[in-house]
Amino acid sequence: MGAAGMEPNISPPDNTAQQDSLISMTDVFLISLITGLFTYWFFFRKKKEEVPDIPKMQSVAATVRDSSFIEKMKKTGRNIVVFYGSQTGTAEEFANRLSKDAHRYGLRGMAADPEEYDLSDLSRLSEIDKSLAVFCMATYGEGDPTDNAQDFYDWLQEADTDLSGLRFAVFGLGNKTYEHFNAMGKYVDKRLEELGAQRIFELGLGDDDGNLEEDFITWREQFWPAVCEHFGVEATGEESSIRQYELVVHTDVNMNKVYTGEMGRLKSYENQKPPFDAKNPFLAQVTENRKLNEGGERHLMHLELDISNSKIRYESGDHVAVYPANDSSLVNQIGEILGTDLDTIMSLNNLDEESNKKHPFPCPTSYRTALTYYLDITNPPRTNVLYELAQYATDAGEQERLRKMASSAAEGKALYLSWVVEARRNILAILQDMPSLRPPIDHLCELLPRLQARYYSIASSSKVHPNAIHICAVTVEYETKTGRLNKGVATNWLKNKVPDENRSNSLVPMYVRKSQFRLPFKPSTPVIMIGPGTGIAPFIGFIQERAWLKQQGKEVGETVLYYGCRREREDYLYREELARFHQEGVLTQLNVAFSRDQAEKVYVQHLLKKNKENIWKLVHEGSAHIYVCGDARNMARDVQNTFYEIVTEFGNMSQPQAVDYVKKLMTKGRYSLDVWS
Repeated sequence: MGAAGMEPNISPPDNTAQQDSLISMTDVFLISLITGLFTYWFFFRKKKEEVPDIPKMQSVAATVRDSSFIEKMKKTGRNIVVFYGSQTGTAEEFANRLSKDAHRYGLRGMAADPEEYDLSDLSRLSEIDKSLAVFCMATYGEGDPTDNAQDFYDWLQEADTDLSGLRFAVFGLGNKTYEHFNAMGKYVDKRLEELGAQRIFELGLGDDDGNLEEDFITWREQFWPAVCEHFGVEATGEESSIRQYELVVHTDVNMNKVYTGEMGRLKSYENQKPPFDAKNPFLAQVTENRKLNEGGERHLMHLELDISNSKIRYESGDHVAVYPANDSSLVNQIGEILGTDLDTIMSLNNLDEESNKKHPFPCPTSYRTALTYYLDITNPPRTNVLYELAQYATDAGEQERLRKMASSAAEGKALYLSWVVEARRNILAILQDMPSLRPPIDHLCELLPRLQARYYSIASSSKVHPNAIHICAVTVEYETKTGRLNKGVATNWLKNKVPDENRSNSLVPMYVRKSQFRLPFKPSTPVIMIGPGTGIAPFIGFIQERAWLKQQGKEVGETVLYYGCRREREDYLYREELARFHQEGVLTQLNVAFSRDQAEKVYVQHLLKKNKENIWKLVHEGSAHIYVCGDARNMARDVQNTFYEIVTEFGNMSQPQAVDYVKKLMTKGRYSLDVWS
């Protein structure tokens, strides 16, 4: 009892201590939790409030303003914008000329790269008085937009914007030897009208197979009167030369800040960083450079470029672009004839501070670097260059001759065609043949167009050569009507690129441009490849890939090649490789036409006709894919006509039906072209 009575007396103090302990722990926990939640809320609330929408809004607004050509035009008092879709620089050059023309009519123009702006702003152009949008659009490849116009093209296809307040005109740059002549210019002209825009002058169609410069001048001389009539303005009569850039000579400059041939980022050739593209080419080392032909006057060559550690990826059928350099002897002669120290470090700065294009080429640099890596000194200069240079000719006769060639008069056009274009006079030849013409070198550098990258069909498969890109090319060399020896810039430069342990003379700035020229998705699909001369290049890659697929145990369809060259003993390219592929059964048919080994010339189309029944069976029953690579002007056209004949005969079709049949093959991606003129 007593013990029992004592338990309650002992228990309460133990319970009380336990309760006190529990309350204490709970309080601590609650206080910690509340403090933690408050702290969390306080800082999160703070963060939310401090992620001010203000800086973000400012940033977004700035981006919009930067990409708005409307805001830029309003700010700088422009009313004409000339957009260009340009792959080789010609459309950009034409756009610059049109924008400069505007001042003669009391208007102000600006040339613009569609890649840099939001083209949906076209619907707002009517906010600007007497506004006009002009489009100089080149067509690339098989009816494709140029790289810088791809986004604009995509937008046009999807747009449902009302452009009823927009006034426009289009000049297209194309080549009639291609299947889709001026496709981009035609599409832009048609689509803008469909969206409600008002065309103020007819579509211009320039043909590079003829005389593109004359086509442009003819269109331009009718375009401006139409603009004047539409806006009720008149020509001011101001024909004076207007400099776009001002010269700054650097006497005390840090040479580490001077460009030495880089296309974009300063010192990018010393410190290479992927990804590599047109503005950031990779310096590939030439590991092999061998002559392919055994005789003849021409030099045909096979080069291998090492792309190890570049992260560059390519597929069979892609193109490799290389940036060449001008011949140093031509550069030196220009320097001598103009009495210039070519090693002077200078900058050409745009007088229009609002322009996105601050310099015509990377600056600061030397005149030697500009003339070697950045400027085109080998092609005949266009008429606008002659017009600007005329003021520097001290001989009245020479000045008059230059002005006449730059005029739109029939006599002037004929003189320009014969004396400059057909005689293939480059800027050095013109300076040599006009002793009184001695322009300041800085103005000459401002006027000359940029030296462009050259494209070559890749002659290898990345499945077989993942760390190398192969090129097959022929050196260009010919005598002009004036007796001068003209040499192709890129091919002669590549010819002299030899494997070198010191790397000094073996580096080639390059990048890869994707192509639509692709092998069928299913290896079992038959392929018919037609490529005479260096047109065989992509097919070497195709055959290598089909051989690799066969080694992987894949079922590979018939692989048929039609190749052509002049003479079997002289210029039969890749003879041993093709024979091996044929012997191994990868190349199921090897048909070679030697055009000059007999009295009557034999070309690839003749062999196609000879095997027409087999061709029809492969195409119609086997769903074969057809590939044509090489000369667009004659070969590609003759081959296509041969296919029309085969389809007409074996498909029991009329000529129009046969044409439609082949066109449908093209639409389906079963008839592909990789051609040049």
